[in-house]
Amino acid sequence: METVGCNGAHVPGHTVCLAHVDEAGRDAYLASLVPGADVDHGGTTFTSDLLSRLLDALRDLGTGQPHFGDAGFDGAVFTSNVNLEGATFTGGAEFHGATFADGGRFDGAVFTSNVNFVRAEFTDRAGFTDATFSGTASFDDATFSGSASFDDATFSGTAGFTGTTFTNGSGFIRTTFTGDTWFTNATIGYAKFFDVTFAGNAWFNSALFTGDTQFEGATFAGGAWFDGATFASDAWFDGVTFTGDTRFDGATFAGDARFEEAVFEQSANFGPLVCAGRVMLSWAAFDGPVTLTLAARRLECQRTRWSSTAEMRLRYATVDFSYAVFEHPLTIATEADPFPLPGGALMHEQVLAGASSEVRLASLRGVDAAHLVLADIDLAECLFAGTVHLDQVRLEGACTFDAVPPGMHWVRRLPLRFTQRRTLAEEHHWRARRPAAARGWNTALFGAGRVGPTQLAPVYRALRKALEDGKDEPGAADFYYGECEMRRHDTGRPLSERALLTAYWALSGYGLRALRALAWLGVAMVVTIAVMVLWGLPTEEPKPTTTGRQVAVGQKVVLITDTSVPVNPTGPLIERVTIERWEKSLRVVINSVVFRSSGQDLTTFGTYTEMISRLAEPVLLGLAVLAVRSRVKR
Repeated sequence: METVGCNGAHVPGHTVCLAHVDEAGRDAYLASLVPGADVDHGGTTFTSDLLSRLLDALRDLGTGQPHFGDAGFDGAVFTSNVNLEGATFTGGAEFHGATFADGGRFDGAVFTSNVNFVRAEFTDRAGFTDATFSGTASFDDATFSGSASFDDATFSGTAGFTGTTFTNGSGFIRTTFTGDTWFTNATIGYAKFFDVTFAGNAWFNSALFTGDTQFEGATFAGGAWFDGATFASDAWFDGVTFTGDTRFDGATFAGDARFEEAVFEQSANFGPLVCAGRVMLSWAAFDGPVTLTLAARRLECQRTRWSSTAEMRLRYATVDFSYAVFEHPLTIATEADPFPLPGGALMHEQVLAGASSEVRLASLRGVDAAHLVLADIDLAECLFAGTVHLDQVRLEGACTFDAVPPGMHWVRRLPLRFTQRRTLAEEHHWRARRPAAARGWNTALFGAGRVGPTQLAPVYRALRKALEDGKDEPGAADFYYGECEMRRHDTGRPLSERALLTAYWALSGYGLRALRALAWLGVAMVVTIAVMVLWGLPTEEPKPTTTGRQVAVGQKVVLITDTSVPVNPTGPLIERVTIERWEKSLRVVINSVVFRSSGQDLTTFGTYTEMISRLAEPVLLGLAVLAVRSRVKR
């Protein structure tokens, strides 16, 4: 039979433009159709009545559903809702450029061959729930203005959604993609990919997700590429399994990016990507080598597990590394410049404009730091208490810590000035909790825990050893100071030890403050000079006196030379202060500092004073030399 197509030309077969035949011819044509017949109605406008008559003509009496052979509806316009639920297409299904003005329902439909919905338009809801696509399914450049549901659908061949637009959200819950899947350049509103299985490769390159995106529980058995993808809202990848190569090169997340409990089975290049919110990798597992390159406001890696080597190159981020597990070298480093993308262009970071590009570490609690390397990281807010093998951590580059409050403070109406040094955040928290604490100590945030000197002393000791092992003796000095401070304030230690540490602190800042030791040395010398001038030097220098007895000529003469006992000075104290006595006292004190005796005749009080000064003043000088040495030692 040769009939007239919708373009007016004569075409063979069952190509019929129902709009160009009269009612009698239409009835005759529909009566000739049987289930499984080939139909081609490209460009036809289907009203509700016309579509119903066509479907009734193709309805299989056994299943009660329409049965098509080859179905051609390219450019067709469906003015009413299309209900093809449970329909079977045993041949190719062509809906290229078709318009579904009131939506289309293909729930449970079976497509045994290729399907073409390229540039199709669904102005209302589109349903493909539980549909089966045995061949290639092409939805490239299609437009879904209403909601689109592909829940429980099965794609056995290649599935193409390149350039597709899902304006009002899409659902791919429990969908199975056996072949390769393409969502390149697609625009997707609120997207649900719960428990989806991608058995082949999946491309989401340059896709735009305008609403929340949920891939929770999905499985990517092949490669997963999100290069250049943009997530305008939050994105959930919780519980996702990435079996193959995984890439997010140039991806941008305007909200949070959640990968909690995700599993990366092979090596992954995670980034470079930019996230305006949080990148959440808590409880995730990386089974192969991984390089994480990202710029984000916060990176959460609580209880994350790395089973191989890993490197994290970061910008802007505050990193929570609590209870993370790794048995191989892991490096966390700050990247100074924006990340380069493949091709040489730099990663755009507009979503982080105004923030500092420094990387801050928030917590290392519960981490075994034996294989951890930190490079150019801000550790001012980091919580270290509970870290295992902290003495083996490697601090490279400019790793910075917090400092004590600067300037003069008044505590209980007494002036107080803290010696400048690097401190831990937890010492700030402890001091801020103390009664009458000075201003400037940072209070703990919620969940930081409460630790005191007992827990902080070993933390300072471990960090000191880590820097000493790294040949940074001057840098380790501040942590030795902090260790001694915590021991001095630890009420669980013996009182005698705390008293000794207090004296050590007061005299020389634990052997680290040269000016303090020199100041005490100066005070000791001034006091010693004053004591010598007033009481230590005798009134006059004792003179030797020779005595003997006169004997007859020729007999032996016996003479005895003796020095008189120094006479204590008398009279008003002001009269004892003379240039001569001051010069002699200065000579005595200077010799005492270098542990020498001046040979000056002294009173009994002066002799004991010299003995004390010969013991104390060299010690103070030695503490000053020790402090200088600790700051210049290589």
